[in-house]
Amino acid sequence: MNKFLFLLFIVLLCLPLVAAQDQVEVGLYVLNLGKFDIATGSFTADFYLSMKCEVECHPENFEFMNGRAASVEKIIDEPNEKFYRIQANLNSPIDLRSFPFDAQKMQIILEDKAKTTENLIYITNVEESGIDPSIVFTGWNMDGWSANVSEHNYSVYNETYSQYVFSIDISRIVLNAFLKTFLPVIFIMLVVVFSFLIDPDKVSTRLTMAGSSLVASVMFHVSISNQIPPVGYLTFADKFMMVTYMVLLFSFIINIAMLELQERKKTEVVDRLHRRTQYNVLWAVPLVYIILLLFFI
Repeated sequence: MNKFLFLLFIVLLCLPLVAAQDQVEVGLYVLNLGKFDIATGSFTADFYLSMKCEVECHPENFEFMNGRAASVEKIIDEPNEKFYRIQANLNSPIDLRSFPFDAQKMQIILEDKAKTTENLIYITNVEESGIDPSIVFTGWNMDGWSANVSEHNYSVYNETYSQYVFSIDISRIVLNAFLKTFLPVIFIMLVVVFSFLIDPDKVSTRLTMAGSSLVASVMFHVSISNQIPPVGYLTFADKFMMVTYMVLLFSFIINIAMLELQERKKTEVVDRLHRRTQYNVLWAVPLVYIILLLFFI
């Protein structure tokens, strides 16, 4: 009996040493967003951060996993509630496969510095989260936001931390991207396509037009590539320009073949080739670009 009481006393004595798991409701309300740098994925964010618990807790020892806070102003400091205004320099991974019609995610990732999931977990507070409607993000559409909580495991240390992720979905303005990126190339290709209407006896003129279009296309492709960082994959703009190069190559092959046939005095073959390509290119070339748009954007 005495032994049992002794063990019970030890258990009761150790209970305060056992850390309880804090459940923290996190709300994030974005007030302003700085310029999104497509080369690095960096941006600045100004936002309110709310952290609430049902009982007394200490969730203030947090950090940003994708950047650093430039300033942190504590507005409410209660035992079960912390409220901050924060300005942070952050960065998010970028995906440019659909450039210039790409969509990106601007993320604010929050994690406690010391407490694992055994001691603290985050819960999304949707009612106190959102984006201020006054925000105007130049050059991009703001498509909405989302907030979720996940577990981030550090296998090296055999520790798992609760991670709060606030994501802002943005996408490029389609009309603006089209006019700036593809409209000049379309006019270049129109020149090449309509050159097939010129009579075969002026094939040298057709070759000159195709050559000038090739130089213009290459220079414009370089200009497009300079707008984004070097990436290890082809963007939609790269695929679009590759189709353009193939059309120009086709134009060179046809015109050089016609020039060679003319020198051999095979006028009938030249006329037949001219008739078959004269109007067919007017629908075949646009069809190739439409297929590209449908399957690769």
